[in-house]
Amino acid sequence: MPTGKIRFFDEGRGFGFITADDGSDVFLHVTALPQTEEPPRPGTKVEYDMAETKRGPSALRVRILSVPQSVAKAHRKKPEVMVVLIEDLIKLLDETSNTLRRGRYPDRRAAATVAQLLRAVAGDIEG
Repeated sequence: MPTGKIRFFDEGRGFGFITADDGSDVFLHVTALPQTEEPPRPGTKVEYDMAETKRGPSALRVRILSVPQSVAKAHRKKPEVMVVLIEDLIKLLDETSNTLRRGRYPDRRAAATVAQLLRAVAGDIEG
């Protein structure tokens, strides 16, 4: 059975392409995939049967061999570190809330700091 990696897969349109180990492109239709919760990500190593169609090679009966590890998940902070960051963020948000209760917005620098920290923590949690 030939092997290759998913080059891209459009879940909405139901198709994508596999780059075979020899470098050729193979069409991939959603019906050839095993039924899983998630569509295959680019870089997923697959094994498949192949058929020649009018439009070129097409994958049949795809079997997933390995899923690449998410770069974001590989670099996630440890939960113990995140606890400290979240607690500090809560204190900062509490100070911001008190400023707003007094009828004022925080100054630009403080607001930018809060926004930057919120984005960073959201990215770390989402991974």
